[in-house]
Amino acid sequence: MTFDSVVGQSALTTTLKNAVKSGKLAHAYLFCGPRGVGKTTCARIFAKAINCEHPTSDGEACNECESCKAFNEQRSYNIFELDAASNNSVENIKSLMDQTRIPPQVGKYKVFIIDEVHMLSAAAFNAFLKTLEEPPAHVIFILATTEKHKILPTILSRCQIYDFERMSVPDIINHLKMVAEREGYTYEEEALAIIAEKADGGMRDALSIFDQTASFSQGNVTYQKVIDDLNVLDSENYFNIVNLALENKAAEIMVLLNDIINKGFDGGQLVNGLASHIRNVLMAKDPQTLPLLEVSQQQRERFQQQAAKCPTPFLYRALQIANQCDINYRTSSNKRLLVELTLIQIAQVTQPDDDTPSAGRSPKRLKFLFRKLVSKVQPKPVAQVTGAERRTTKVEHQEPKENLSPKKKPTISLGTIGMSFNRLLNEENAKPSYYKEPEIENKNEKSDFTEEELMLQWRSMCNRMAQQDKLRGMASRMKNLNPVITEYPNIEVIVESKMLLDEMNEVRNRIRVTLAHNLHNSDINFNIRLAEQEEIKPQMSRREILTHLQQENAAVNRLTTALGLELA
Repeated sequence: MTFDSVVGQSALTTTLKNAVKSGKLAHAYLFCGPRGVGKTTCARIFAKAINCEHPTSDGEACNECESCKAFNEQRSYNIFELDAASNNSVENIKSLMDQTRIPPQVGKYKVFIIDEVHMLSAAAFNAFLKTLEEPPAHVIFILATTEKHKILPTILSRCQIYDFERMSVPDIINHLKMVAEREGYTYEEEALAIIAEKADGGMRDALSIFDQTASFSQGNVTYQKVIDDLNVLDSENYFNIVNLALENKAAEIMVLLNDIINKGFDGGQLVNGLASHIRNVLMAKDPQTLPLLEVSQQQRERFQQQAAKCPTPFLYRALQIANQCDINYRTSSNKRLLVELTLIQIAQVTQPDDDTPSAGRSPKRLKFLFRKLVSKVQPKPVAQVTGAERRTTKVEHQEPKENLSPKKKPTISLGTIGMSFNRLLNEENAKPSYYKEPEIENKNEKSDFTEEELMLQWRSMCNRMAQQDKLRGMASRMKNLNPVITEYPNIEVIVESKMLLDEMNEVRNRIRVTLAHNLHNSDINFNIRLAEQEEIKPQMSRREILTHLQQENAAVNRLTTALGLELA
């Protein structure tokens, strides 16, 4: 009913009240912002205040004059509302423009409120533009939209633009408290905080959710009833997961995950909530970012307490792991396993028995996640005593194999490197001191092979390489290359790019080892060279080759159609 009753938009309402007091009004206003923040409400209050015969000293409508009473009773002939979502045609706008020519019988202005104005068609915008350029003196337009970028620049340049802000969580909580007290409901502040977070900055959504939960709880709005009604995962689970991860208790986290899933919650929902929780803990570590927490005061104190226990590198790494899980979750065929691996990785970020920056996720070294189980099978210290000198030699406690002296060089198996291309390149393309190139192990095999078999194994190798993130780009380019047998069993590949040539030379010996193993011929030699100018020609994909064959040979086309063949 009044500007003062609008929540969270004090700067805008003050500006509008000052415009009413001074009488300096524009002919067109544009109210834009997210849903449910008060755009249409402010437009109606402003329209009523403009036509009020006796506005108050602070720019509010008096609610006592004939114009205000007519508006409150919805019988005003000076204020028109149009829903552009359902009236977006040229005819609708022309009908509205016809009404602008008639001056008001009572009051000073005719106010036209057009809601969801971005839904107007292009022709309707153009029809509206002429009136907006040269409006009658007694006409004021108030446009409201949630998508300002869809409005023509020529419209925007003729309007005073007011950007409405999202409601903050404290503002929503305070307003819900006022509503609950007015309606006689009892409430817990934590319950209102959950509703405010669920509303995502929209007061209308917050009131709808509050009405729903009040009906569910019969006027006693408690935290437990709200999370039950809204199917929200209790934040206590997130605090527990972070605390267990700091203590590297992966087994306990797995049990907690199982309980959460058994209650009907989705693994992706858990990961998203955990990522938001870790983000809030990170924000609580610094007083400068503490205002970014849109939670209740009680929750803010809990975040600060947990932030004091969490190292900043742990939070950064855990947030990165959770975000990567969120990216891969939709395409994963085993979603629960993905979530379990994610939580295990977070639980081993602070493992003290690994000196690598990756904290246990290096493929060279494995973690012992369940320490209690491992410690039970460790040999006990044994004392050896000689009869003469009674010299005692203590056998020190043996650490797991991952902590053996780094002087021992690990072996590199062909199965994990030459075949699947794991760890072809490390992060800096630098080879460690113990690195050695893979060697051909099937030295006694001399089987014959054809170019068709060579091409089949080449594409299979490229598909395996594409599974490695750092090799995906090179693998996709290698798929378009056609290896040929020059002088049997020598194989040659011609590339047109110097960059691809350098990349393939890095792994040339590994490619040779892989082809020798798959084609069962150890005499294979593999050569890569840059194409000459006359050899460069457009590369055709397999699909383009098939299309070309179908166009050149009608029999091929009939055969693929009759048998329903598809390109493998």
